[in-house]
Amino acid sequence: MSLTPVEIRHVRIGRRPLGYERPGVDKLLDEIAASYEDVWRDRADLRDEIERLEGELQRQREIEEALRNTLLSAERMADELRARAHHEADLIVEEARAKAREIAAAAEGDEQRVRDEIRRLRALEADVRAEFRAFLASALERLEAGAADGRDEPGRGSHQAA
Repeated sequence: MSLTPVEIRHVRIGRRPLGYERPGVDKLLDEIAASYEDVWRDRADLRDEIERLEGELQRQREIEEALRNTLLSAERMADELRARAHHEADLIVEEARAKAREIAAAAEGDEQRVRDEIRRLRALEADVRAEFRAFLASALERLEAGAADGRDEPGRGSHQAA
């Protein structure tokens, strides 16, 4: 049986002419000692529980710290990966632009070569036409000169006279 402090204060011990009643006082002291032992055991149990809970709290704080560090590391890695990916993307875009400039420059060079070839061929055509005209004019002159000399025209042969 546990006694509360209020119950202890209100206990009335019987009196005798020379003091308190010894059996009542002894009984009260036994109850107080038993109550004090209960409180002492409860207090020890609570201290053990407090130590256990403090250990658990410390373990939880360590886990929380480890998780926080892991999260920070993951965020840093994600930021680094993101930055690296942007950098690589920028390099790829720059390489693509450089390749596009090379292709455009090559196309312009090809276009210029084709235009030069067209000019050369037109000039050659003009020369061939001029030579062909000169040849035709020369052939016509020979034909006319041959007709004037009395020779047969080519293609009319001497078969007509026979």
